[in-house]
Amino acid sequence: MEIETPAALAGDELRRLLAATISPDKAAVDAAAAGLDRAAADPRFPLAILAVAAGDGDQGVRVAAATYLKNFIRRNMESSLSSSQLYKEFRDQLAQTLLQVEPAILRVLIEAFRQVVEKDFVKDNLWPELIPQLKLVIQSSNLISPGQHPEWNTINALKVLQSAVRPFQYFLNPKVAKEPVPQQLEQIAAEILVPLQVTFHHFADKVLLSPDATKLEYEQLLLITCKCMYFTIRSYMPSRVKQILPSFCKDMYRILHSLDFNSLPEDGAMMRLKIAKRCLIIFCALVTRHRKHADDQMPHIVNCAIKISKQSINLSGLDSLPNRIFSLAFDVISRVLETGPGWRLVSPHFSSLLDSAIFPALALNEKDIAEWEEDTDEYLQKNLPSELDEISGWTEDLFTARKSAINLLGVIALSKGPPVASAASKRKKGDKSKGKSERSSIGELLVIPFLSKFPIPSHGEDASSRAVRNYFGVLMAYGGLQDFLTENKELTVTLIRNRILPLYSMDPCSPYLISTANWVIGQLAMCLPEAMNTSVYHSLMKALTMEDMEDITCYPVCASASGAIAELIENSYAPPDWLILLQAVVKRISTGDENESALLFKLLGTIVEGGQEKVLPHIPEIVSNIANTVMQLLPPVPDPWPQVIVVEQGFTSLVAMAQAWESSAPDENRKHEKRVWHSGQSSIARTFSLLLQRAWLLPVEHMENSCSSLPPPSCVNDASVLLEFVMRSVTCMEETARMKVFELVPIWADTIANWDSWEEMEDQGVFNTIKEAINFHQRFDLTGFFLKMLPSQSENGSQSSVIGRVSNFVTRAIAAYPSATWRACSCIHTLLHAPNFSLGTEDARKAIAVSFAQAAFSHFKSISESPAGIWKPLLLAISSCYICYPDAIEQVLNNYDGNGYTIWASALAQVSSSSFSPGLSSESEIKLAVLTLSTVIEHLLVLSMVGTKVFQDCYVSLMESCIQLKEVEEDGDNDDDDVGAEDLDDDEEEEDTEDDDEDSEDDDVREETEEEFLERYALAAAAESIEVVEEGDLDEETQDIELGSLDEVDIQLVVLSLIQKQPALQAQTLPDGLVERIAETFPEYEHLCHVGRQA
Repeated sequence: MEIETPAALAGDELRRLLAATISPDKAAVDAAAAGLDRAAADPRFPLAILAVAAGDGDQGVRVAAATYLKNFIRRNMESSLSSSQLYKEFRDQLAQTLLQVEPAILRVLIEAFRQVVEKDFVKDNLWPELIPQLKLVIQSSNLISPGQHPEWNTINALKVLQSAVRPFQYFLNPKVAKEPVPQQLEQIAAEILVPLQVTFHHFADKVLLSPDATKLEYEQLLLITCKCMYFTIRSYMPSRVKQILPSFCKDMYRILHSLDFNSLPEDGAMMRLKIAKRCLIIFCALVTRHRKHADDQMPHIVNCAIKISKQSINLSGLDSLPNRIFSLAFDVISRVLETGPGWRLVSPHFSSLLDSAIFPALALNEKDIAEWEEDTDEYLQKNLPSELDEISGWTEDLFTARKSAINLLGVIALSKGPPVASAASKRKKGDKSKGKSERSSIGELLVIPFLSKFPIPSHGEDASSRAVRNYFGVLMAYGGLQDFLTENKELTVTLIRNRILPLYSMDPCSPYLISTANWVIGQLAMCLPEAMNTSVYHSLMKALTMEDMEDITCYPVCASASGAIAELIENSYAPPDWLILLQAVVKRISTGDENESALLFKLLGTIVEGGQEKVLPHIPEIVSNIANTVMQLLPPVPDPWPQVIVVEQGFTSLVAMAQAWESSAPDENRKHEKRVWHSGQSSIARTFSLLLQRAWLLPVEHMENSCSSLPPPSCVNDASVLLEFVMRSVTCMEETARMKVFELVPIWADTIANWDSWEEMEDQGVFNTIKEAINFHQRFDLTGFFLKMLPSQSENGSQSSVIGRVSNFVTRAIAAYPSATWRACSCIHTLLHAPNFSLGTEDARKAIAVSFAQAAFSHFKSISESPAGIWKPLLLAISSCYICYPDAIEQVLNNYDGNGYTIWASALAQVSSSSFSPGLSSESEIKLAVLTLSTVIEHLLVLSMVGTKVFQDCYVSLMESCIQLKEVEEDGDNDDDDVGAEDLDDDEEEEDTEDDDEDSEDDDVREETEEEFLERYALAAAAESIEVVEEGDLDEETQDIELGSLDEVDIQLVVLSLIQKQPALQAQTLPDGLVERIAETFPEYEHLCHVGRQA
């Protein structure tokens, strides 16, 4: 292949640089990368490096050239790769190259081509010649027209087609309910896919009729064509595709009917299986998305899927790809059953499906037994998931045959049989309620009777017996019938009493059956009557403590029992004896392996949360046992901590116990209970302190000579909660020394100072601990230790204070995610106003104020296009900084943006106005706003900005905030009455809802039309595209912020004094309504307000 190489970029030089990029020498790689980056400035560089990728020579160098080109296009696609003419030349040359290169180069270059095609062909529609040219290439390529153009590879050409059609698998404009088929896709369908159907049929004949002479290239052609068809019809249905759909489906039926799983697939059968998988995916899309075009194909689709599914008896000897095919076959049947004609098509096969397809997929097989021993976590995830997907014909991505079979069984069980009219239900004159025929579900009529045929295995039968293997399938089926059994609670109780609990009395118990029985109980936890609690808990406790049997691990038994007990507790089922349960779990934690301990730690947290006052007396002892277990898992120099899941779960369970203990604090007037509680509090705090010393201080001592002496940042959030508990528990200076608080806090602050692993649910404990650390500083830090410069363990030679390290975390948190913004801004007020800053540390306070203001204003600017709730915390955080250091913060704002100070003042006025939502709500927020606006107005007067809009807005917001503050102070005690009224309204609404539900129970279930589906899809897409900046922060919108000494300021006096001293303010014209509110709220202000009224 000859591609003209620019003289300025000799091919030999490029090859040398590219060869150096795959060298083991890092310096050589860096130098070569720098050289390539310099060469990339040449406008003809894309053509030059493409010539290397397409040329002869070392394949490694050519792959490196293709990879660099792919990344180069990704970086420069949105800007400009080169001049318009050069770019078109490169684009055409890239397409030509793809037709001829070998697979190793094609795999990389096709990714580069996708980026070009998505922008030029799909998005901008600026490549009209692509499809006509590609059509000619495909028709003249080596497999379709041998001899015409042997250099044009058919497989490569179809890969180019696949890249062109791939972007159309999703709606280009999903917010439009009835988006027309894009013109480009219609062109592809008309010019390429329609004639390609004839080719598909021709090569399907070659593959199916001459298996011995089958060429891999022919099957590749079929597979890529199927992929192109799937991408075409997944969302849209081009008009010309409708015409070829029956013919194309017939060939897919032939391919699927050719599958035979009665023997292991041969080595060369992998491509055929991939084609079959894609055919079934296409059927799923047709049934789900294009019912009206697929209705006449539905009987054939069902027959194909059923024929495949009935070979599930062979699943045990098959690998993942055939398993996926069976999964899709079950999914196709489930989807058909959810459609209008589904019952008529599938119901005649219900019995044979249960017996020959679904149940064989559920029964225990050799692969399950091998996986149990080799990878128990994989076994649990596949077979005993903690949460089953909702049973539905439209459920996607089940992936395993067993999960899809369970889903199909659930859909069948919930479907209603034909109407059955009884004599008792004959309609009486005038009695409309008797006119409806009774309809029994297939679960009652067929599924439960079928499962009842399989008896409970006899004592002593092992996993090799047919009875055990079949009963495993019965239990899997019961777990999948959760939705059906929830509607039939009496049947559920009977099944558990007669078909599940007897398994636990067998001797020996089969671990395979017991683990599945545990899982079933967990799935049906919401249906259990309280009378069964004792027998169920005794059975689960037996499973929880089951020991390994000879060469069989019982970890899945313990894991499923743990999950079932947790489900029962979460559904408000109390065990007969909480202490026995606690002791069993703690003992098992101390003796079990790390995976088992991790699960049991999680269960322990659930027990503590669910047990409440029944568990509380035992918490100090349990905390001590758990902390000892965790400490044993921490070696002196953990990098990172080993058994990290176990340690994390251990910390999490300790946090649950800490929170349960703190929430149980008795009232002050109950002195004896209070003393007992304080004693437990101190005991728990000492234990937590020892654990944190073991986790943080001991590693630091052992790593003094390393470049970083910080312990790894494992469990930072949970460890922060434990440190918060310790600081809150301290009551005297002696305890601070005994618990080593002043040693622990600097290490903790150092650990979070450069934190960058932000996770919304994982960071809240850190923010709370920051506030508690400041509270501790005010109570016990008599020497100002938190403000002293200390050597940092993370950076050699650097020094920083505890307050400085914490402030660094807060500064970085401002832009991390919305909830972090709210929490960080709340911490800013605490850090600026609460610490005991002395004259010697005032510079440190000023430095963190400047840092906070810079970060908050930068984030505000990034989201300032339209008003949002998250404006409020950011602007108030800047206000706190400004109140402390007006000149410095004004300079910071103006340095970031020439009008930064005015922008911030205007936005603060907007947030403080009565029309903004969510506006100022807490007393402290309003106080801060009033003080800041007063200071801003004074400064604007100095700057002679009296007549400006920002001045007027600030003054109006100042007066509105003063009125709001007075109202909040006077009306703060009236909330209880409002809550009662709201509760009453809620009750009434619930009653109305119940009535509505009763009225609608008898409504016929109507299938969703295509138009309704598209409308719902568009609404969902529009909702997802609107990223509400403050999402998830509703609980944060009202905050009592720390003001320190500012809280003592007489706000009314400040404002009154300002107006009295400034005649310019008295001359301002205020809105009529505001003047009236001022006169009503502050009669003493009325004579100071201009009497003129705004229009």
